[in-house]
Amino acid sequence: MDFELTQEQRLVKEMVKKFVDEEIIPVARENDMKCHFPREILKKMAPLGLLGAVIPEEYGGAGLDFISHAIITEEVGRGCSSVRTTLSVQVSLVELLIFNWGTEEQKRKYLPRLCSGEIIGCFGLTEPNAGSDAANVSTSAVLKGGKWILNGTKTWISNAGVADIAIVIARTDKTKKHEGLTAFIVERDKVQGYQTRDIENKLGLRASNTAEMIFQDCAIPEEAMLGGVGNGFKLAMSALDNGRFSVAAGCVGTCQACIDASVSYARARVQFDKPIGSFQLVQDMIARMVVETEAARLLVYKAAHVKNKGEKSTFVTSIAKYFASEAAQKVTYIALQIHGAYGYSNEFPIERHYRDARVATIYEGTSEIQKLIIAREILGLKAFA
Repeated sequence: MDFELTQEQRLVKEMVKKFVDEEIIPVARENDMKCHFPREILKKMAPLGLLGAVIPEEYGGAGLDFISHAIITEEVGRGCSSVRTTLSVQVSLVELLIFNWGTEEQKRKYLPRLCSGEIIGCFGLTEPNAGSDAANVSTSAVLKGGKWILNGTKTWISNAGVADIAIVIARTDKTKKHEGLTAFIVERDKVQGYQTRDIENKLGLRASNTAEMIFQDCAIPEEAMLGGVGNGFKLAMSALDNGRFSVAAGCVGTCQACIDASVSYARARVQFDKPIGSFQLVQDMIARMVVETEAARLLVYKAAHVKNKGEKSTFVTSIAKYFASEAAQKVTYIALQIHGAYGYSNEFPIERHYRDARVATIYEGTSEIQKLIIAREILGLKAFA
């Protein structure tokens, strides 16, 4: 077992850290305050290969491994969880889905444009009545005259309001549940009957876009289908495996940002004629933050290792997502406590990290869903509702 990064992975880390320090962190507070979607940052990320890290070079990606992808996502998450969310959707939920399930024509049509940042993608699964119960999707797709006709509503979809293409999970067979779902690629500027409505006033991730998707007799070409009729649920679970992985890595970045800020503050802040970092209870808090973060990072790397081998990664990814997202709740809480009243103000970045971290235990599968997945794997039994 080798815990050392390769030379390539170390170079990736150095490059992304420099980019985050220079391009993301300086504007993160302002973008959060103004709820500004930082498209300009994405344009700078693309030439560095950050928008297509794990996609092979022949399709416009950087051809990196999943540990490198974790490193990239962690570093971006260290700077701004809003940008990390956008990146996660672009790579994990859209590009990898097309790469793993698309036809050769679909791969060559969309992947280079996604990797270059020419277009932005989103993944439409969640509905008002289909959250954790993903198989309860009611958005319908009916084949008529060589066209698929979409009708329905998606909600809480990251990137939806700014996306050029959307992967949409819809019901093609009302007589079946899981097997009645199919995935489609919808190009926004080539269809009618497709609109979005931004979701405002979120607790966190204010610099990322979240929106509803509304389909009203939206006709898309027959070849827009992705992965075959009836495979939509399998495809969605595949997407969530990748999405959970990047959320976990991003949470490690949030934790690391809180450690960095707290160490700096604890050294500089003086009370009772001593830096507060010298107080035992503050040292206890710093130690707990470090342990949570290191454990989360190792779990993410383990999931990345399994993905690199091409093996099924649902179990290890759920463990990493559950632990890392819960760790982010603990670490941001402790960091705010260390900062005291200053942590409660956006004068310091902790309050933004605190708000941003909260959604990590909800999206891409709640912590409760992750625990069910983990326990089912160990017990070999489904939970009795």
